[in-house]
Amino acid sequence: MKSAWLMGVSAWAISGGLAAAQSTVTSPQDDTAIAEIVVTAQKRAENLQDVPVAVTALTADTLAARGVNNVLALNNMAPGMRISANDAAANPKIYIRGVGLSDFNPNASSGVGVYVDGVYIGSPLAQMAGFYDLAQVEVLRGPQGTLYGRNTNGGAINITTKRPTQTLTADASVEYATFNAVTAEAAVGGPIIADKLAFRAAGQWVKDDGYTYNRVTGHDVNAADHWAGRLSLLYTPTDKFEMLTQVSRYVNRGDAIAPQHRALFPSTAAATGPNGLCAPNAYASGACADLLGYADTDNNSRALDANLEGKDKVDLFGASNQATWTFKGVQLVSVTAWQWAHRNDMENTDGSPARMLEINYRSRQHQFTQELRLQSDNPSGRANWVLGAYFMDETVRDNTRQDTLRDLRPQFITPDNPTGLSPENSVAVFGWPYTQTTKGYALFGQADYKLTDKLTGTVGLRWSADDKHMNYRSQIEDGLIVLLTSDQKKTFSAFSGRLGLRYALSDDANLYATYNRGYKSGGFFGGLATTPAEVEPYDNETLDAYEVGVKSEFLDRRVRLNVSGFYYDYKNQQVFAQALRNGLTVLVLDNAANSKVYGGEAEITARPIQPLTLTAGVSLLHAKYGDYFSEGQDFTGNWLPQSPKVTFNTSATYVAPLANGASIVANVDANYSSKVYFDNSNAERLSQDAVWIAGAQVSWRSPDQKIEAGAFARNLFDKTYVVSISNIDSLGEDLLSMNRPRSLGVFLRYHY
Repeated sequence: MKSAWLMGVSAWAISGGLAAAQSTVTSPQDDTAIAEIVVTAQKRAENLQDVPVAVTALTADTLAARGVNNVLALNNMAPGMRISANDAAANPKIYIRGVGLSDFNPNASSGVGVYVDGVYIGSPLAQMAGFYDLAQVEVLRGPQGTLYGRNTNGGAINITTKRPTQTLTADASVEYATFNAVTAEAAVGGPIIADKLAFRAAGQWVKDDGYTYNRVTGHDVNAADHWAGRLSLLYTPTDKFEMLTQVSRYVNRGDAIAPQHRALFPSTAAATGPNGLCAPNAYASGACADLLGYADTDNNSRALDANLEGKDKVDLFGASNQATWTFKGVQLVSVTAWQWAHRNDMENTDGSPARMLEINYRSRQHQFTQELRLQSDNPSGRANWVLGAYFMDETVRDNTRQDTLRDLRPQFITPDNPTGLSPENSVAVFGWPYTQTTKGYALFGQADYKLTDKLTGTVGLRWSADDKHMNYRSQIEDGLIVLLTSDQKKTFSAFSGRLGLRYALSDDANLYATYNRGYKSGGFFGGLATTPAEVEPYDNETLDAYEVGVKSEFLDRRVRLNVSGFYYDYKNQQVFAQALRNGLTVLVLDNAANSKVYGGEAEITARPIQPLTLTAGVSLLHAKYGDYFSEGQDFTGNWLPQSPKVTFNTSATYVAPLANGASIVANVDANYSSKVYFDNSNAERLSQDAVWIAGAQVSWRSPDQKIEAGAFARNLFDKTYVVSISNIDSLGEDLLSMNRPRSLGVFLRYHY
């Protein structure tokens, strides 16, 4: 009933997502017509309604109204997309239609590609940066590969920043909110050499005091502190050539994530649940504790006890050059990029005042990529095509250390063992230094051909190969004891492709049907391993995706409705799961399951009257494992993690003109997510029930549109919910990452 009700709402109410991309109005019939949305999802500028892909486009105005300053804030802004993190400044877990990966290790490859100005951001260490001075964000759902340099099977997030122009422009904004949160952004650009060379420089600074109180030290934790800068140069010596060169820097010095602690070991029969762990009604009773006897009993999700207040230090640098030569009806595009990411995160992983589990994540990633595309440049022609080649050279070095049960060392101190080291009792510093190098190659192409005036066919093909070399060592006390070593090489290759048909029902409606095969490269596990089997390579996963959809506008373009339905056959799925090794909970990654995923989505935008824009998006998803057995447990038929059955978002924007030419702009938005599981077991304690989140903003705009000042409320009703859960059963605890509390603030923006 709830699903039917939400679908009904979507038919009239409408979304935060769709009314939003770099858009222009082309000869509307009246001023209530919805602006045309221009996207580059197929490597050329096209009307969103003509693109046979499920894509949501978000403008800079929409992102600003929602307070989006990193990829996590995109959560649920597009149907079927869920983004969360267990880390403060790295490793976002991005899922689209149930496809993604929870592996937080720096050598992991996401199922969803992140691109900034055409450059693939491969490292999960670097995917939380870059969200400032944006022109638009496009979210593409389903496998991408025949048009994109790096293949992904879940989808892609295309981020486009504002380009330099030949007119002087300046933008500045500052907002102040709860927890002394300050976000300041500024950008300036213009000509250096008239009609030849232009620049744009942009920066961002974000800082707050933290929203969680540490009772041990009296400090606030979970504080943000980062800055970023970007310089862009656009060289256009002729109308047949342009070159966009960019350099960027990002520095994070904010707190490491400080999770809530939940004790699992019961001390009484009354506090024991059916699985032998603490019963849910006894979590804060004092009758349950972790392995060292600690329990958080105050039921305050905004306070904790932590002996260590860590920092998540992340440093990023990127440089890219995109050159485009235009010939008669053809373009040659070269995208060259170099990136590095360094991370040093000291984390109080156990979330307690004891020294039970403290992890120092130390990673370095360097990546060079080169993409070449030869593509048609005749949008009105019968055929449009892209041919491309891609190369990636990546090196990941990791030297993470995990200090386990430090407080128990005194029990094992003897004259022969002055440090109290006891590996057989997991009392030790475990490390797993490794170096992984990857050389990736791809050839890809896609052609769209108008079979008739109304029917267009699409065919695409891609060959990819990744040569991976992993040199791995698992050790204790920085090499005092070596548990295992591994030096392996393997090439992972596959073909993928696309077939599609698009039929123009009318000038305002298109019907499409597509088949896509996507794949994600196999590789080597980059976490703590204690047995040789854990470091054996895992294989490619493949996804066969079938989709039908319709894109339509009606009532003189006052209403836009896009609907899609899909079915995924997911094979050799790479699954991140827990295992118990020598009394220690470790994480493993393997090809563990096949899945069937299917569902439907709808996005609608309406302007019933000129000042009012209503939008909404809904996703209905069925995502379950097929046969899946892991570590003696049967997960067959369980719901995929991070895959809610229903997500919904909606917004309303009203622009009220004033007599002097100024205007009042009011915006309200809300989003809903049904129950989410965070673990393959589908255990109730490792889930989050359905939740609604609302926000609002009101502002005054000057008559010349240059100044805007206003106030906002995010998480308006101060909902408290779990973003992610890490369960460490062997130590008797769950670690809960909580959402940000309600934020009330004011802002001032200027545009010249």
